[in-house]
Amino acid sequence: MSGSAGSGERTGVAHRVPDLGAMELLLAVARLGSLGRAARELGITQPAASGRIRSMERQLGVALVDRSPRGSRLTDAGALVTDWARRVVEAAEAFDAGAQALRDRRDSRLRVAASMTIAEYLLPGWLIALRAQRPDTAVSLIAGNSTVVAERLLAGEADLGFVEGLAVPPGLDSAVVAHDRLIVVTAPDHPWARRRSALGAAELGATPLILREEGSGTRQVLDAALGGLARPLIELSSTTAVKASVVSGAGPAVLSELALGEELSAHRLVSVPLADVQLRRALRAVWPTGHRPTGPARDLLSLTRGSSSPPPPLPVPFLGGSAPEPPLLKRRRG
Repeated sequence: MSGSAGSGERTGVAHRVPDLGAMELLLAVARLGSLGRAARELGITQPAASGRIRSMERQLGVALVDRSPRGSRLTDAGALVTDWARRVVEAAEAFDAGAQALRDRRDSRLRVAASMTIAEYLLPGWLIALRAQRPDTAVSLIAGNSTVVAERLLAGEADLGFVEGLAVPPGLDSAVVAHDRLIVVTAPDHPWARRRSALGAAELGATPLILREEGSGTRQVLDAALGGLARPLIELSSTTAVKASVVSGAGPAVLSELALGEELSAHRLVSVPLADVQLRRALRAVWPTGHRPTGPARDLLSLTRGSSSPPPPLPVPFLGGSAPEPPLLKRRRG
């Protein structure tokens, strides 16, 4: 019984304690000796200030301020309440400063995990746009396949992820940020480069291909389109490595259209038409279920949503090579 009553009393305390605005007004009256000057300092009208003091007095059940033509003077009860209010306001200011410090620490960094195609061909432009909004935010990138992205997010090692597979990994919420199409490419001297008929699913599935590793979004889409597992000639862990192998004449591959613009325009690779294979996919931002992105992660998500094409190319490579990376971007390979 007593425990229940005590709990009820604690619940009602907030209704008997004036709000911070009223306490700050009382402190200003005590410091300035005038309700009018206190109202001006706080940016409110004098009638509003008078109403707030009267409401505070009714709430506490005691008179706090004596008003006269010469100014406003605290009553004995008002002086005591002012001392209590000062401690409450100081505690609230410390609370607010601590919360701001937490926000500043959160906003000082952004950890992104992205599957390889997005990391190489879409994220650079998005991060440059983010840097224009948040120049003091340092970004680190974990580049890996879609399985790695999900693992890093669920382990709390990334704030926002991007995946390319057919489905959203368990435990994650998502939003579509772009669309992509996979195409079959070969070296110019490969027999498929000269064929006149479109390539069918049966022939594609029966042909050993240079493939991304299992767990990558590209591999998932291809396996699903062929109704089973594609036949690997070579398995490689990056799109750049797959392209280099195809250019060298090692065999055909299926890759993201986003990654092939330069090679196709320079005729180092040839696109092979498909007859009955669906290789379109959605590219998604992902985050742990129930934890909507905040701070820099929220801003990056707002920049990416609705994108349907890659951003303009960067003046320097983003992954690989010896050229410097954009400032504020640190990279770790997953």
